[in-house]
Amino acid sequence: MAFPERFSNLPEYAFPRLRALLDPHLGGGDLISMTIGEPRHPMPDFVGPILAANLDGFAVYPPNDGTPELLAAIAAWVQRRYDVALNPNQIMALNGTREGLFNASVALCPEIKNGKRPVILMPNPFYQVYALAALAMGADPVYVPATAATGFLPDYANLPRDILDRTAIAYLCSPANPQGAVASTDYWADLLALAEKHDFQIFADECYAEVYRNTPPPGILSVAKTTGADPERALTFHSLSKRSNLPGLRSGFVAGGVQSITRIRQLRAFAGAPLPLPIQKVSQAAWEDEAHVTASRAMYVEKFELADEIFAGIQSYQSPEAGFFLWLPVQDGEAAALKLWRETGVRVLPGAYLSRDANGENPGAGYIRVALVAPKQETQRGLTLLRDCLYGQGR
Repeated sequence: MAFPERFSNLPEYAFPRLRALLDPHLGGGDLISMTIGEPRHPMPDFVGPILAANLDGFAVYPPNDGTPELLAAIAAWVQRRYDVALNPNQIMALNGTREGLFNASVALCPEIKNGKRPVILMPNPFYQVYALAALAMGADPVYVPATAATGFLPDYANLPRDILDRTAIAYLCSPANPQGAVASTDYWADLLALAEKHDFQIFADECYAEVYRNTPPPGILSVAKTTGADPERALTFHSLSKRSNLPGLRSGFVAGGVQSITRIRQLRAFAGAPLPLPIQKVSQAAWEDEAHVTASRAMYVEKFELADEIFAGIQSYQSPEAGFFLWLPVQDGEAAALKLWRETGVRVLPGAYLSRDANGENPGAGYIRVALVAPKQETQRGLTLLRDCLYGQGR
């Protein structure tokens, strides 16, 4: 069979690559997995009772875009969190944000931009669905380094004008996965101005927005409101996976301008899968409750502080602003991950698996990503083993 050429450059997904690297070798101790960003804090205690009380909802087709009650709960949360008023026509419930981050490109990316093939910008390293979305639409993905030199956020403004004039969509993850960098109010404002100047949309992946230390990260909707930006310029994507420790619920939302959300809803009507009603009921309760979020955030703060203590004195260590990953510099990410697994039983992800080669370099090659999702005691043991194995006990 002939397969689409546009997918020929798509790399293997990160975790099969990791298994191919590590599984042929025996681990050097009890397994401690610090690879995947799957929260392991307790899920909210209301999940089970709400599911049980709404089991009959599995017997009917659910509303495509979200129940009125769920959309109202999301709108109320956005109002509390970002001081932005949304109406239900500006929101759509998602089967996890990966669905939305992909389908928004399908719904909104033009076939031609200024008479040429469109460009989709993304930070490098990045969440891999961004690249798939670009390739699926026949757009040119442009991987923009997000390194220490740029504050671990992409410098889109300094791209060549011909690239910016072809840009249809720019993805931005804040807090960033994997580096934990936070886009400031000024960063968002400058990006919105750039989008206006060159006529593109911003897809703000804000899935980690509720995992932070002290100050809530600014959001693109609040900055767009303050600056008076066109509501169609920005879409934001949020998830209950990280906020509420519910990765298996597969529930999130996208919000933005009415025209953009209408087009995404039209695509969902033909080619998407709405959330089952019992899932929507649980999601509604999760967006309405902050107590479980505050409790979970406190556990992450403890682990941030633990990491800072364990890696104190290691000059190359940088404490993340938010999110729940460490982005640790090493000489070679693959070699470090393999050494760590063989000698200690700790599994981490080579940074190159989250990045693409650009201009002959892979900005993730000299890093490993370490997920701080396990309970505190397990996290402490894993980080200590990692430090002693890769950086030496003496520091």
